[in-house]
Amino acid sequence: MFRADIKNNVGLILFNLSRFREAHKYLSEARRLSVRLKDKTRTAQYDESAAQVLIAEGRLVEAEAVARKAVSTLEKAGHQCMAAEALITQGIALARSHRTERAQLIFQRAIEVARQVNALNTAGLAALTLIEEIDQLSPATLHAAYRQAREWLLNAQGQEIKLRLGDAAAKLAASVQHGELSSEEATEILLTKPCDLQDKVLKYEKALIKQALAQANGRVTHAASLLGIQYQGLIYIIESRHKDLLKERSPIRRRAKRSKK
Repeated sequence: MFRADIKNNVGLILFNLSRFREAHKYLSEARRLSVRLKDKTRTAQYDESAAQVLIAEGRLVEAEAVARKAVSTLEKAGHQCMAAEALITQGIALARSHRTERAQLIFQRAIEVARQVNALNTAGLAALTLIEEIDQLSPATLHAAYRQAREWLLNAQGQEIKLRLGDAAAKLAASVQHGELSSEEATEILLTKPCDLQDKVLKYEKALIKQALAQANGRVTHAASLLGIQYQGLIYIIESRHKDLLKERSPIRRRAKRSKK
């Protein structure tokens, strides 16, 4: 396998020199050798290297699929640190494909997987890459990611990491200011959480109603028609589940009472 590793390393050097076609050639040869020797772990590593080249070429769909397969293989083999590195590559491919929500989840999963095996340097790289690749991060997540990247990469060598942390700090400074987070608070924000289906449904429902009210200039009757439900039903939903949307509706007009003769 020494020969295959050498070919992989040469492929990565060529990749860094932007000689992508030659890089693919060496990486393919490395993969062929690992497949012949039935070394699934090394095959997955070489696939992850190939995914990096595909990202540089703008072949993002291919890159994501290759990286995802590598992640699966490495996790099944119990190589969590390498799986976390492949997750970072997968996250980059997703982020550059504008699949932002999925990319953020993948980066956060990389952080979680790396932390489980105390690979804090890899967790720090995942947090730093999250900042670099996703512009739509909430201020809290941005703050937490920078806080942990700075801590976990404290002892990292190399000028490149310092420059990347400096750019991340500038991005944080340009965002909404937050109070200092503790390490525990920052880590809690970054870790992936189980999906709450009911919460997701309510958020989606609220977004649809808010959009309909905006299109209807706050007129509930018109908004209900746009949503395909009855006026009374929409009023009930707003008053029982989304009271903060009451301010989005137009003022209620009371009918003048007829004078008695």
